Amino acid sequence: MEFSLIDYARGAAVATELVCTSPTVQTTTGEALPDADALTVFLSRHDLRPDAVTDGQSPTGEDLTQVHLLRRELRAIMETVTADEAVAGAAVLVGRAVPGPVLRRDGEGRWQWYVATAAGAPLADELAAFLAIGLLGVVRTLGHERFRNCAAPGCRGVFADTTRAGRRRYCTPDRCGNRLKAARHRRRQREGCEAR
Repeated sequence: MEFSLIDYARGAAVATELVCTSPTVQTTTGEALPDADALTVFLSRHDLRPDAVTDGQSPTGEDLTQVHLLRRELRAIMETVTADEAVAGAAVLVGRAVPGPVLRRDGEGRWQWYVATAAGAPLADELAAFLAIGLLGVVRTLGHERFRNCAAPGCRGVFADTTRAGRRRYCTPDRCGNRLKAARHRRRQREGCEAR
């Protein structure tokens, strides 16, 4: 697996979504990655084909267990108090599968830094490196304060806000944000009916 060091927003977005698959966040639906098939769908949805699964093998139950553990580590990084703690935690994840960065030309002929994971690295280690690079990019480019808790009441989600304005409030805007909008709409309708 190889990925660009400048594409941190993609890694941070996938890290956020992976953390939000936890039953800690998915309190009504439970575990969003219950089996290896669900992990395969998750990887495909994000166009991730780590070297560990490109040789024709699908993720295994052990891969799923390791990704569940990785999810906890990512959450811990997003919940750190300081940027130094976040960087230290992410550096440990990167070191699981990355021998070092490489410099090569991109599709437009410009020199770019890329990270290539070690050949034969386990799936969870390849994901750890990709997602940790994304979180390191958030700290470097946008600041540690972009790691946030979801603002929806009762939600335990965390996320990395990579939006330009930096005003994101919800771990999963289409779920938590829409739920609050619908609740506010129902409340206004009730208040309107009571006023009549």
